[in-house]
Amino acid sequence: MRDDEERWARIANPPLDNRTGTRRWTDTAAKQAVDQKLVNTASVQQRVERIHNLARDEEVAVRVATDLLRRPQVADRSMRDDLAKHMVNRAQVEHAQQAGQVARQRTPALPRIERSRDFLDLIGACSLFVASVGRTLPGLRDHQFTGDECAAVARNVARVRATADWLEAAIESGDVSLDESLARLLRGE
Repeated sequence: MRDDEERWARIANPPLDNRTGTRRWTDTAAKQAVDQKLVNTASVQQRVERIHNLARDEEVAVRVATDLLRRPQVADRSMRDDLAKHMVNRAQVEHAQQAGQVARQRTPALPRIERSRDFLDLIGACSLFVASVGRTLPGLRDHQFTGDECAAVARNVARVRATADWLEAAIESGDVSLDESLARLLRGE
């Protein structure tokens, strides 16, 4: 800069810091203003370690993680890490369970409503199966089944029969437990 007046005018008018969205001088902005070369000698690992040091406080770490996960590319790349994805999913499940417990405490009728919902789901599953087969099977009228197709249908019919038997037994006895051999059959093993 040519003279003191220009320097002071420049100092009084700081540039916009894109990271914070405010007008302020940073070390980098000052170096850029006087055309000094920026040297960043810190490796990615060193910068990560500095961020970890800044985020030692749990509240700070929560805020930083939340802010970073709002960035689509950060969230996408973070979910490629199996452990990070597992921890996020686990936290979601625990949060949902806690919310469900609070709702059950506040609403005594909720367990009865949930059982009614489960009952309706069961009736719906049976109706859906019957309707799907009733809609699909007539369309196969002229279809010549291969040996592999016949075997696949037979395996699935066995699973359907086993499920129907389990359903009938559960309704009659009240015992909805699933024995291991039936579980293997239903899994297709």
